[in-house]
Amino acid sequence: MTPYDLAIQLIDQINTEDPTKEPWKGKDFPKELLYSHRMSKKLVDFAPEASEQLRIAARAQHIARWKIQRSEYPMDRVGYLTWREELKKMHADLTGNILEKVGFDEAFISRVKFLIRKKQLKTDAETQTLEDVVCLVFLEYYLEDFVAKHEFEKIKDILRKTWGKMSEKAHKEALKLNFSSQSLAIIREALFESND
Repeated sequence: MTPYDLAIQLIDQINTEDPTKEPWKGKDFPKELLYSHRMSKKLVDFAPEASEQLRIAARAQHIARWKIQRSEYPMDRVGYLTWREELKKMHADLTGNILEKVGFDEAFISRVKFLIRKKQLKTDAETQTLEDVVCLVFLEYYLEDFVAKHEFEKIKDILRKTWGKMSEKAHKEALKLNFSSQSLAIIREALFESND
């Protein structure tokens, strides 16, 4: 087994421990394990030429996410941003430890950690690709649930922010996704219809 295969196996092993389960096609899966597999699949579809560093960063995007709960931070914008930064640091450090254990060198590990922490979005091509994949996975698998739980204005705001982080290539891919008529109507209003 290659160091890459071992790293993927160890990431999956940790994500298997997620106590939160998510139903998919009649079975329950550990939530972050399912998310990580969706990330890997979407990356292969969107950027089949992706480097091993980017493939690992995609798989480890939410590694052990349940260990730092949103409720541990103030329920305001600052609290949210602090929580997100702490998560990125944890994901990067945990993945770095795995990569060190399986024999990757320091330069490889640094690059993966850089990507997981989403450094230089819009200027680093691989960071942008990772963000595109995160956004596409959200739109394909999690938007419907989000629409069901939130107010219309909040949904529009999140859609605009999501769209703003994506590249032109990702915009084209997003518009090919199979949205419900309700979500499609909200997407049209949020992104393509003027409010004046």
